Amino acid sequence: MADVIPALSYAEHSTVTVRRDDSLHSVPLNRTVHLDVVLPPGYEASRMLYPVLYLNDGQDLERLNMKAVLESLYRKQLIRPFVLVAIHAGDRIQEYGTAAQADYMQRGSKAGLYSDFVRTELLPYIKKHYRIKTDPVSSVFAGFSLGGLSAFDIVFHHPDQFSKAGVFSGSFWWRSKSTADGYRDETDRIMHDLVRKGHYHKSLKFWFETGTEDETSDRNNNGVIDSIDDTLDLISELVKKGYTYSVGAKSSDIRYVEIQGGKHNQETWSEIMPDFLTWAFPKE
Repeated sequence: MADVIPALSYAEHSTVTVRRDDSLHSVPLNRTVHLDVVLPPGYEASRMLYPVLYLNDGQDLERLNMKAVLESLYRKQLIRPFVLVAIHAGDRIQEYGTAAQADYMQRGSKAGLYSDFVRTELLPYIKKHYRIKTDPVSSVFAGFSLGGLSAFDIVFHHPDQFSKAGVFSGSFWWRSKSTADGYRDETDRIMHDLVRKGHYHKSLKFWFETGTEDETSDRNNNGVIDSIDDTLDLISELVKKGYTYSVGAKSSDIRYVEIQGGKHNQETWSEIMPDFLTWAFPKE
């Protein structure tokens, strides 16, 4: 039987609850991880289980204007209710990255430990304390910049636990060798190589965003900034694996949104957040 959302008044239907005092101690990370958990309208009055979004850099919810974004989407009934678990970053330059390999400067050295934390500690904790669905189809992971690289890496390699990844201005430049002194070999990009060596999973879907003013670097002098090139090249690798991509379509496995004038900041990411959320949690 399908879950039944309890009847709500206009005010109740648009109001979310933000719990800012949650935390758990992580053994692999050897630190306390703070969480903001955003509950959908009617959560307390219902008994239903909800899909869940895990979000890196969860300390930025206010700058993302997330509460207002969610309340607007709920008021307009554009998304189905879900629980948002916003994970506060610790040593993000070391904990975010690709679990299999640090970059050439040894950044991301704890990314494997962070992945372990998410999968073996965070997911069971949220399941125990909140009414969430735990199947991969109901589990989404997203992030920004390095946090977006981390979210993609975790989802791509763990289709048994997640089905969708959202990446805002992802740091897909992550490399095994420096580009200093004019050296450039695009096969050195770590995430692209991991995708090439990885496997196709029919359940996975990916959402990507870049802004045309994410940065100014253009290492191959083709007139396109690196963040856009790196993202489009990653999409090409996914397509080679078998994932479908149609420009502008929400029905394919991959959705890519490029924002004219979009910058590498929370304001741009907040503006495009409704596109991501309606993709990740479409109204049924």
